[in-house]
Amino acid sequence: GARHADWADAPEQRWRQRLADVPFTVVARSDAGPVGVVCGAEPGPDVELISMWVAPGHRGTGLAARLIEQVVAWATERGRQTSLMVRDDNLGAIRTYARAGFIDHGVPENWPDDAPLERRMRHPGPSSSA
Repeated sequence: GARHADWADAPEQRWRQRLADVPFTVVARSDAGPVGVVCGAEPGPDVELISMWVAPGHRGTGLAARLIEQVVAWATERGRQTSLMVRDDNLGAIRTYARAGFIDHGVPENWPDDAPLERRMRHPGPSSSA
C-alpha cells in the first residue's frame, strides 16, 4: 500500500531504481506530461500488478482499464495470471479492478492486526475474455 505521497517528492534516483527493479512499466502521457502509470512484477507464480496511478483529471476516461489491460496481456504472454493487493478502503480502485475482470478474494487469512487491510484480487486470465 504505497500512497502517492510516498513517491511524489522522491528523488530521481529512487524512481530510476524502481524502474530498474520492476520488469514491466507502462507510463501514459499526454501533451502535458505523465497522466498514468502501472507496473508488473514477478514475485511468485502470478504477475503482480503494482504501482497503479491515474492523474485525477484522467480518471473515468478508461485510461485505468487500458493500463490494467497492458499488465494482464504481459502476464498472459508469460502464461501467467495477474494478481494485486488493494487497500480495503479504496473502493474506487476495487470497482475499477472488478470491471477489468479481477475477482475479489478478500483480505488474506492471518493479515497482521497492525497493518491497514488490503484485499487480494486475481484476474483469471485469457479464458475470462473468451
